Amino acid sequence: MKLTTLLRRSALLLALTASLQAAAAPKKLLVVTVTTGFRHSSIETAEKVLAELGASSGAWTVDYVHQPEGQPKNPGRPPEKQPKDSDESFKAKQDAYSKALADYNTANKLWNDKVIAYMADKMAIAKIKDYDGFVFANTTGDLQLPDRDGFVELIKSGKAFVAMHSGSDTYHPFRRYSEMLGGEFETHKAQVEVQPVLHDPAHPATKHVPEGFRVFDEIYIIKTFEKSKVHGLMGLNAHPNEKTPGYFPISWCKDFGKGRVFYSSLGHREDVWDPTWKEGTKDRKNSPEIAKIYQQHILGGIQWALKLIEADADLGNIK
Repeated sequence: MKLTTLLRRSALLLALTASLQAAAAPKKLLVVTVTTGFRHSSIETAEKVLAELGASSGAWTVDYVHQPEGQPKNPGRPPEKQPKDSDESFKAKQDAYSKALADYNTANKLWNDKVIAYMADKMAIAKIKDYDGFVFANTTGDLQLPDRDGFVELIKSGKAFVAMHSGSDTYHPFRRYSEMLGGEFETHKAQVEVQPVLHDPAHPATKHVPEGFRVFDEIYIIKTFEKSKVHGLMGLNAHPNEKTPGYFPISWCKDFGKGRVFYSSLGHREDVWDPTWKEGTKDRKNSPEIAKIYQQHILGGIQWALKLIEADADLGNIK
């Protein structure tokens, strides 16, 4: 056999081996859990579950952009005068609140500066461009990305973007973010049990969700949402609390340029994420089986977004 033929076959074999190794290698996910608004107690649970799902499926590895330390506590709403308050005692409450608010504003300015520097380091495009996908797990507020438009373009170039629950309560003034996601948080009422409609039972994100699935969670009302611009996965045909007719989305996906986007508004509660969280106590509102179904929901959605599993994602399928 000629040397040139041997060399050509060796090169082909090496290329095939490299291709198989690349196909088998887990994808790289960057999980962002920074919040500059409300911070959910379920975030640590979400971080743990996302790592466990990646490890058990072999589909991805996880790195994190955690919350910078030192976020000051907002003093909340100003005091309201109670029947038992005298003018003097109420004024003392007002003065104490005014001081607490002033201290908070000073501390929060310093903390925001810290977030800006932290995100400039952790989320610089040059540092994150080699990740296959990004998960915004219960993020809130302005995340201070050093290049917001560059991040959107990075997703558009072929990356996966996944958001859970308050990932839709993020970057409201930055319209390209909500346009990429497909909708944004408007409000919510009391936590409630709902039975979502399954729009595409064959999709990887919903194929393990049984008919009659019910979940107790904080159900978001979503605005700037258009049925025609997403592939619906789960939704409601009536308001979750008031039961007035109308469409209220819960989960969807869509192509975004060469990239893919998957969103689920579920995930406020720890017992939605984790079947072992306070197992057997009265604090659980969802059975372990419900949490396992939710895990399969996000596992399938992430795998689809990472292009590990193919499925139809035609727009406007919500009837």
